[in-house]
Amino acid sequence: MATQATNSKAQTNEKTREELNKQVASLGVLYMKLHSFHWNVTGPNFYTLHVKFEELYDAVTLMFDETAERLIAIGGKPVSTMKGMLSLSSIKEATEKEDADTMVRSVVEDFTLLASDLKKAAEAADKEDDPATADILTGMVEQLDKHRWMLEKFQG
Repeated sequence: MATQATNSKAQTNEKTREELNKQVASLGVLYMKLHSFHWNVTGPNFYTLHVKFEELYDAVTLMFDETAERLIAIGGKPVSTMKGMLSLSSIKEATEKEDADTMVRSVVEDFTLLASDLKKAAEAADKEDDPATADILTGMVEQLDKHRWMLEKFQG
């Protein structure tokens, strides 16, 4: 009986699984982008931004893992190659040529885009009667909004 229920659920949550996989991809690309910024930031705000980017990639790491694990729990398979992530991601990778101001602006834009995508994924989960997934994604939106707000204040 449990297998039938699991199979039935997997067949009814296709959109949620698709949306979660897109978020896995975006979070994976964002994780690498934040590492690039952490490693490559220079200028008078070096120390502040170096530390902040590390804080942000640590936070994104937790979201990345939680999203992939939730996807597996509901019968999906997370994208796990950089090529695959880049093909699904809404987030664009770093160029390694960004200056500090561009890095901060880019992260603000990425967090805004990702929060919007997570809201869409949460809506899909709600429509497919998966409140646990919707709740996880909504919590991530809250975290991204807070980080974005702080970076916007840093920009002035």
